[in-house]
Amino acid sequence: MISKDSIVALSSGRLPAGIAVIRISGPQSRFAIETIAGSSVPNRVATYRKLRAPDGSVLDSGLVVFFAGPDSFTGEDVAEFHVHGGRAVVARMLETIASFDGVRHAEPGEFTRRAFLNGKLDLVETEALADLINAETEAQRRFAVHNAEGVQSELYLGWRRRLIHARAMIEAEIDFADEDDVPGSVADTVWSDVRAMTEEIERHVAGFRAAEIIRDGFEVVILGAPNAGKSSLFNALARREAAIVTDEPGTTRDLLEVVLDLEGVRVRVTDTAGLREAPGMIEAIGIEKARTKAHSADLLLLLEDLADPMAIGVLTSDIPALRVGTKSDLLRGKSPSPAAHYDFAISTRDGTGLAELLDEIGRRAAAQIGKAGDILPSRLRHVELLNETKRFLVAAVTGGERGQELRAEELRLAADRLGRIVGAVDVEDMLDVIFSQFCIGK
Repeated sequence: MISKDSIVALSSGRLPAGIAVIRISGPQSRFAIETIAGSSVPNRVATYRKLRAPDGSVLDSGLVVFFAGPDSFTGEDVAEFHVHGGRAVVARMLETIASFDGVRHAEPGEFTRRAFLNGKLDLVETEALADLINAETEAQRRFAVHNAEGVQSELYLGWRRRLIHARAMIEAEIDFADEDDVPGSVADTVWSDVRAMTEEIERHVAGFRAAEIIRDGFEVVILGAPNAGKSSLFNALARREAAIVTDEPGTTRDLLEVVLDLEGVRVRVTDTAGLREAPGMIEAIGIEKARTKAHSADLLLLLEDLADPMAIGVLTSDIPALRVGTKSDLLRGKSPSPAAHYDFAISTRDGTGLAELLDEIGRRAAAQIGKAGDILPSRLRHVELLNETKRFLVAAVTGGERGQELRAEELRLAADRLGRIVGAVDVEDMLDVIFSQFCIGK
């Protein structure tokens, strides 16, 4: 599918920079690169050239590369200019290229959209590419690379192929039941495989929480009574004065958040208002926010001042929690009360116990995302379509009284939903949403 117009954009990072990469895709790519470079450019070979505008004025000097379609990222002719990364240089280059007939500035995600439309990527690989661009931690990078290599797509397409085969066998038994070359009782084998696939999909969907943690972060919420040392711990983890620390109770009234990278996993730590009875009206709002946030956490840190312990109780038994004794430096060599049990005793003043606490948080976060190489659903869109697939499969398996024709139709609908995940069927209504996540130039 070759577009009539060509698109151009800066495809490298923020300016100024040492090098800037300007990319063109479309039928005018060869004309643009040869006009600016001054002569023919070999295919897939980086060549150093002096770059000139059509009026002969020098724009810059740098490397040029031409990729003839369909052997390019977009499947079209693609040209790249590797120039000096000054704002004026890039602006003049873009202005010159966009002045050619049939060339316009690209919209966000338009290069990748063309790659999809030309069959170079499917939708899951496209979304994985967006994840790779936005990856901030090692776990996010590994997850994105894994999916960009097509393992997630192959899983969904494999299920879809099995359903298409199952439907073909059922319809063959309906239409050619009297023929010798159609195996008898084929339905028993087909429905056994469909039941197994239903269980496979259910297990796969259950992994979405791990994918959410990789993408959005492992949620840690700090809770405790006023002056339990919550904000001091929060500042120590953030390595800056992110929260106000005073002896006056109730200084933290809103949720404060810092993002950490622990063992390659994104961890989001939230500081909350001190929990106590009979607070003021504004403080009460902060306490209610703290309680709400606690119920969505992956791990709670329940803080108590070792020198003046004040327990807050367990807000929920469903969420793992660590009891942390704070201000251990104030004990002056004394041990905490024998009746008290703490998982960690820390001091933000001298750093006691902080490294051990961080190690434990990192260990728990890593445990939640599973093993490297696990295939997980990476988008809520996938989960919704997989749940629809499962619903059709269950209807097909349990609908024996409705006849084979209707059960075969349920298999068709299930295969259609799997096809929608990777873009094997019409998904035009989803494209604008998916490609709007990309930056211009990609």
